[in-house]
Amino acid sequence: MKTSKLLCALLALLTAVALLTAAVAAPILCRPFYYAHIGPLKLEERTGLTEGEIKTAFDEMLDYCLGAEEFSTGVLQWSESGKSHFTDVRGLFLLDLRALGVSLALLAAVLLCARTAGRAPARPLGRGPAFWAGAGLGGAFLLVGALAALDFDRAFVLFHALFFPGKDNWLFDPRADQIINILPQEYFQSCALLILAILVLGCAALVVFDLRRGRPSEKNSCNAPS
Repeated sequence: MKTSKLLCALLALLTAVALLTAAVAAPILCRPFYYAHIGPLKLEERTGLTEGEIKTAFDEMLDYCLGAEEFSTGVLQWSESGKSHFTDVRGLFLLDLRALGVSLALLAAVLLCARTAGRAPARPLGRGPAFWAGAGLGGAFLLVGALAALDFDRAFVLFHALFFPGKDNWLFDPRADQIINILPQEYFQSCALLILAILVLGCAALVVFDLRRGRPSEKNSCNAPS
């Protein structure tokens, strides 16, 4: 079977994109992850709201960010400026979910086409696409995670400057946009840690998979000439 360096690079890229977008999607799609923070962060005591009111406000806000037409935050007040920020967030969330779907579809299509054409990915330095996807993505985000851990407040500001350039509507007035009262920075820090954990575990799994796959089988080792 012929091997291709281009196929290796393409598979590594698509695998990395799929893992990254899946990790980002995890805290977005897993609402119980937010619910689990209500008690530990003492949101009822800090806001004077019931647990049901907090969940409703969060769910309605997230529904909008995932494509619902109407923006609302339960019993909490909101401003047009605050809504405009969640419109920006909506664009990023939907972009991530689309990128996840497209990368998975392309990954499956490339693998199918390669098998049909009798092509296999090359293994530069003896390593396949899973290794390069895991090692590259894992190394980059371990560095990002380490820098964020040193100063999360600064990393939080830089994140918004990068993804919402030229805008300051993410700086909420808690009186006008009360949703921010149930979205403390500690929650976003937990989201960042969840994303990083998924990335690290996923990258480690890819590297281990490739190392085990590239290891000579016991049968071949026995039959190898001495």
